[in-house]
Amino acid sequence: MKIVRTKNELKSLLSGLDTSSGVGLVPTMGALHEGHMSLVKKAFDENAITVVSVFVNPTQFDNNDDLEKYPRTLDADIELLKQISDEIIIFAPSVSNIYPDGQYSETYDFKGLDQVMEGAFREGHYNGVATIVEKFLNLVEPTKAYFGEKDFQQLLIIKNLVALKKIPVEIIGCPIVREENGLARSSRNERLSKKMRDEASFIHSTLSEAKNKFEKMSANKVLAWGKKQFEKHPDLDLEYLNIAEASTLKLTKRKKPKTKYMLFIAVYAEGIRLIDNIVLN
Repeated sequence: MKIVRTKNELKSLLSGLDTSSGVGLVPTMGALHEGHMSLVKKAFDENAITVVSVFVNPTQFDNNDDLEKYPRTLDADIELLKQISDEIIIFAPSVSNIYPDGQYSETYDFKGLDQVMEGAFREGHYNGVATIVEKFLNLVEPTKAYFGEKDFQQLLIIKNLVALKKIPVEIIGCPIVREENGLARSSRNERLSKKMRDEASFIHSTLSEAKNKFEKMSANKVLAWGKKQFEKHPDLDLEYLNIAEASTLKLTKRKKPKTKYMLFIAVYAEGIRLIDNIVLN
C-alpha cells in the first residue's frame, strides 16, 4: 500500500507512473464505509491508477464541535482499502501541508446552487468544499473523479466548479449505498447509538413513501405530509425537507411537466446531522 503524506511526495510519485490509461481520484474525509468503497471499486475498475485522499478539510465545517468530533480512523481506512488492492495510492496529508499559509476558502460564484438547502444552513460550506476539491484536482490531475450522490448538491456544485475553472476531468456520480434498514451510509452514522441507528431508518422510509405520494399529490402537499411525519417522531429533528428540480436545485412547490424532481432532507439525530435524498419521478 502506497501511503503519501505530502503534496510534493504525491507529485513525485505520479510523475514516475504511466498515467495514459487513466487516473481515478476518490476524495474522502476518511472514516471509510461501504459507500466510499463503492466509489473506490469503480475508480479502480475504470483506471490504471487510483488515488484516494483521506483528509478532514477544516474549511468546509461551520461548526468547530463537528470538526473536532469527526471520526479519524486512518489505520482502519488503510485496512479497508487493502481489501480492494495494495496498489491504491492513499494521500493523507496534514492540514499544514494543504494550507501552508493558513486555512482559507476561495470564493466562487455557483449561480445560487450553493444558496439553498445545505448552503442555506451551513455558511461557507461549499466554498470550503470547492476549495479543497479544486486543490486535489489540480494536484492529482485525474482522468475521472468520483463522488457519491448522497451529497447530490455537492455533486452538482463540483460539476459546476469543473466547468467554471475549465479543469479537464470527468466527474462521476455514484449511487447512494444504504445500510440494511435503508439509512444512507455516512461516516457520521458511527456516532449514533444502536437504538438511534435503527430509528433513523425512518428517514429513508419517509422519503420512499413521499415518492409514492408524489405521483398523485401536489409537491406542496407532499412536503406538508412529510413534515407532519417528523412532528410525530420527537427523536428526529427535521432541519429541512425540500423538493427541487434535479438539474438546477430550484426549490419547488408546484410541479411542471417534463421536469425531474428530487426530495432532499436534513435531520438531526442525537445531535448528529444526517442528509439524504430520493428521485421522485
